[in-house]
Amino acid sequence: MFCRATIALTLTLLSLLSLSPLGFGSSPPQSSQSLSVMPITPITPIKDCNSQDKKVLLQIKKDLNNPYLLASWDPKTPCCGWYLIQCDEITDRIISLSIRDSPVFTNLTGHIPPSVGDLPYLQSLSFHRLPYLTGPIPPTIAKLKNLKYLFIEYTNVSGPVPPFLAQLKNLILLHLTGNYLSGPIPSALSQLPKLTSLRLDGNKLTGPIPESFGSFKKPGPDIILSRNQLSGTIPTSLGQIDPDTIDLSRNKLVGDASVLFGSKKRTQKIDISRNLLSFDFSKVQIPIKSLIWLDINHNNIYGKLPVELAKVELQQFNVSYNKLCGQIPQGGTKRLQDNFDKYAYLHNKCLCGAPLSKCK
Repeated sequence: MFCRATIALTLTLLSLLSLSPLGFGSSPPQSSQSLSVMPITPITPIKDCNSQDKKVLLQIKKDLNNPYLLASWDPKTPCCGWYLIQCDEITDRIISLSIRDSPVFTNLTGHIPPSVGDLPYLQSLSFHRLPYLTGPIPPTIAKLKNLKYLFIEYTNVSGPVPPFLAQLKNLILLHLTGNYLSGPIPSALSQLPKLTSLRLDGNKLTGPIPESFGSFKKPGPDIILSRNQLSGTIPTSLGQIDPDTIDLSRNKLVGDASVLFGSKKRTQKIDISRNLLSFDFSKVQIPIKSLIWLDINHNNIYGKLPVELAKVELQQFNVSYNKLCGQIPQGGTKRLQDNFDKYAYLHNKCLCGAPLSKCK
């Protein structure tokens, strides 16, 4: 009796389990009453980077006086999980180092550590908004043959723009904005075959724009050299390239800038404002299909406004404080008259027509 009762109870329990949503070897019943079970995703453990790369990162932290910003760089923890760095998923080598300060952590001091040159797989290197980072750009950076992106922006880094940067043949973006770099722009930068953007704006650079910049591989990189102390004429060779953006504003450039224009060009932004340029603007060929930004204010540019400007869909336009004369181009969709007020035209010799006073 006992054995038969035990067997019967066991069979009953197994039957109930087979009907349960959690039963073994059965599909859950399709009803609103059924119990759904969420799959458990395994957690991938954080890897340690290459041991040599880890040693270099710890040296970088030491060279920067062990800032709190790099507190996560603990030799006892896997370095692929450290703040501000990125590892390659396959090789575990360091491919990105981006040291960016914040209002909370402002105690990062020192120079750019020469040891950054000992991260041979590095593709992106960034020092951004670090007011206490000083000194020159170290020559060891030239060892980073895989580097594609170099950003040194808004720091107190000083000294020249080093010609050895031309050795980084894989560079795509070279941005050295908002520092205290001085001296001439090295002509060797035109030897960077993959460069698509060159930003040297907001420094203390002097001398002319290198003639060699016309030999950049076409269409040429965006060239942004504004807010420096560059002088001399704009090299005619710049007319041979066709970048999306060229910004030479707020310098001491003289002479003719018409080489930057062309009816068949694809340039979208031309800013030559606040220089000492002087040329006949009526002879300029406007890139009608591409131009969206044109700023030539505060120069000595003369002549009439090209009639083609009435056909251009401009988002930014300023020709004030020059020596322009004649009627503001009419017709088209009246973009010049409707989209820009009188302040875009003020202080010229004799411009007239809407939005200024009528021509006599």
